Amino acid sequence: MTVLDNKVAVITGGTSGIGEAVARRFVTEGAQVVIAARGQERLYSLADEIGATPIICDISQFTDVENLAATVVDKFERIDIAVNSAGYEDACPIAELEPTRVEKMVAVQFTGALYFIQHMGNAMGKGGSVVSISSMTASIVAAGQAPYAGSKAGINHVSRMAASEYGGKGVRFNTVSPTLIETPMTAPMFEIPGMEEFVVQETPLGRVGRVEDVVEAVLWLSSDASGFVTGENINVCGGLGLRRLG
Repeated sequence: MTVLDNKVAVITGGTSGIGEAVARRFVTEGAQVVIAARGQERLYSLADEIGATPIICDISQFTDVENLAATVVDKFERIDIAVNSAGYEDACPIAELEPTRVEKMVAVQFTGALYFIQHMGNAMGKGGSVVSISSMTASIVAAGQAPYAGSKAGINHVSRMAASEYGGKGVRFNTVSPTLIETPMTAPMFEIPGMEEFVVQETPLGRVGRVEDVVEAVLWLSSDASGFVTGENINVCGGLGLRRLG
């Protein structure tokens, strides 16, 4: 028997990077997977490839996320698992920030993530698991990441609040905070000379994290094996967050 046998799982940002890897793994674990994203061409081709249901959704739009939840419930009669992996990176020092860049970042990383928590939590009438992909930048300083990191830190706390508010319904809310993981979004970071070597040096386990490391944490939090875990954040960082003194 597979870990997510017959579970209905919704994954936003499911056409690339961590979200795509989660979608692929969930299908192999027996889930009925719905992937949601803005880009229609990639969304439909991936859904066809892995046997998932595609739904176009702009997570920054309240009605899009509301309709996503309603459409899934109409089709499958329930939502058991919801994973938000939608996001992008736009590094900029605080001194050079412009309103349009900040507002766009916050709309996806915080406001949209909050809408996702709300609508998925409301749709889970008989309990479920909501997992938000956060970041180690929410707890450690990373230059040029103020809007991104601030939004992630906010969603970490909102998830704890949701865990309290929805606990009576049996709905669990947790976050997963990866270190620097090589994905299409973070590819430019790996092009910076010495970046990978620096991350390895600062990581007690002595390697760069892989997408599969994150998927395993998301899978556990989405499964019944973590049924008594809510309001928590799991750092998938190889110990990078330990901030060693030597």
